[in-house]
Amino acid sequence: MAEYKSPVRDMEFVLNEIINVGSLTEIEKFEDATPDIVSGVLEEAAKQIDGTIGVLNESGDAEGAQLNGGEVTTPAGFKDAYAAYAESGWIGLDKDIEFDGQGLPYSLATAVTDMLSGANAAFSLYPGLSNGAYEALKAHGTQEQKETYMSHLSLGDWSGTMCLTEPGAGSDLGQVRTKAAPQEDGSYLIEGSKIFITAGEHDLTDNILHLVLARTPSAPEGIRGISMFIAPKFMVNEDGSLGDRNTIVCPSIEEKMGIHGSCTCVLNFNDAKGYLVGELNKGIQNMFVMMNSARLMVGMQGLGVAERATQNAITYAKERKQGRPLTRKTESSFDSDTIIVHPDVRRMLLTMKALTEGCRMMAYDTAKHVDLSENHADDAVRAASKARVDLMTPICKAFITDVGVEVTGLGVQVYGGHGYIKENGMEQNLRDSKIFCIYEGTNGIQAMDLIGRKLSMNGGRLPKDFFADVSSELSLADDALAFIAKPLSEALATLQETTDWLIKSKEANPNDAAAAAVDYLQIFGLVVLGYYWLRASKVAVAQDGAFYKGKIATAKFFAAKLLPRAHGLAPVIMAGSDCVMAPDEGLII
Repeated sequence: MAEYKSPVRDMEFVLNEIINVGSLTEIEKFEDATPDIVSGVLEEAAKQIDGTIGVLNESGDAEGAQLNGGEVTTPAGFKDAYAAYAESGWIGLDKDIEFDGQGLPYSLATAVTDMLSGANAAFSLYPGLSNGAYEALKAHGTQEQKETYMSHLSLGDWSGTMCLTEPGAGSDLGQVRTKAAPQEDGSYLIEGSKIFITAGEHDLTDNILHLVLARTPSAPEGIRGISMFIAPKFMVNEDGSLGDRNTIVCPSIEEKMGIHGSCTCVLNFNDAKGYLVGELNKGIQNMFVMMNSARLMVGMQGLGVAERATQNAITYAKERKQGRPLTRKTESSFDSDTIIVHPDVRRMLLTMKALTEGCRMMAYDTAKHVDLSENHADDAVRAASKARVDLMTPICKAFITDVGVEVTGLGVQVYGGHGYIKENGMEQNLRDSKIFCIYEGTNGIQAMDLIGRKLSMNGGRLPKDFFADVSSELSLADDALAFIAKPLSEALATLQETTDWLIKSKEANPNDAAAAAVDYLQIFGLVVLGYYWLRASKVAVAQDGAFYKGKIATAKFFAAKLLPRAHGLAPVIMAGSDCVMAPDEGLII
């Protein structure tokens, strides 16, 4: 059986020594987020998550969510674990105090999401989508809607969903056909079907708030004619109590490859009553608030399963005896060594560590920029931080979830045949991880967002400002950091070269950029990780002890074995799109 222990020490290292989360106390809203509070939150969260939620991971996978007569029952133990998690205040950790949250930084809540995802990725989806619903209402809801719904989302006694996808409208939301007919009382009657709705029906909360994309009768065609509505599972009376059940039916749930403990629902809205959120025909803009929140959350899910796989692979490699290293081949003894002595096993373990720990630094720093972009008193700081979040959101979502698949695959490989056996828990990590590359916008869509929007936003400042930050950090590196500084400088030059090529080729032939988008995001992600491993190495070389020596060892491996991947991807990107687009469709057989 695979086990998980929240990596509190590594989380503290990133929060305190890499991104300096304590600097957020300079913002009045976060003045209580001192290092002692941060450590206390991490320790208490780990205690509850590891002890009550993590233990349900494999049983939840085996049992799955069950549908009976339109009602969904979550796996045994989920309901009690969720109630305890909500009652302890973890769902409202970063929510506004005026709406019954604790008002702590999003970056700290991100660390808790990291734990939750590693302990039980399927379970993490139930509170996870509520965060996006909260943010969407905060940004676009009326005051009455905020007062009616937001405290319940903070407290966790109600949950939220995001209802976008339809049978004929997946990523192309311009094809949405769900209808919303206006009524004299200001409400709308919503008619249509939505699919792939995470936590669309379940038994964990008293109410479920569905944020639905639909069209009014007079709406223009395409994406410009979509509006956002809130349709509760149970209507809310004027005094705040729950009233009649809305006409929203769950006729089926999906049988999936992974995350079995999370219910993925078909929802039929049969003239269900809903209320407009934000302006008419601005639904896509409104939903992006929720989608961007969800994309960062999905990145944390990829990180969580990668951490779980890494922990178990290291433990197994230190215990499993098999064969002897080449340096012992001439000995007459037949005693086997633990497999961690073998170079290829070490290669896999260090790959897992370098990618997972590097992604943690990237994700937490992006979360800190979210805090700064929303709360800093200086307009210039807010704008610069928002630009960094805009740039990093598709990278966090796509690169980290790709890492999740790579690392969980390596986890199975370290176990060998035992990794392929269900009872050892490693194959579940791999099955769970794949969906993270698909939902909330496939990783290909994230790559297209990076090259199509983020490279040109603000006159091309987003990547240039990041490159300047990397160059600045490199300029401060001394000889003790040459092992990471030199290869990072070379990889940055490769990234800049491919960026210039993409920008030019996009104008001449858009297919060139589109065919290279995924590879380009991978180069960008590798350089981002190199930047954070340089920062981590700068801290570690000045310290003593096994923890910091381990960081240096991992950074050296990343610099020598993983960062050079960037140079192999560059010619692939600049090869253009002819070999992709020239063959007739009939030749692709």
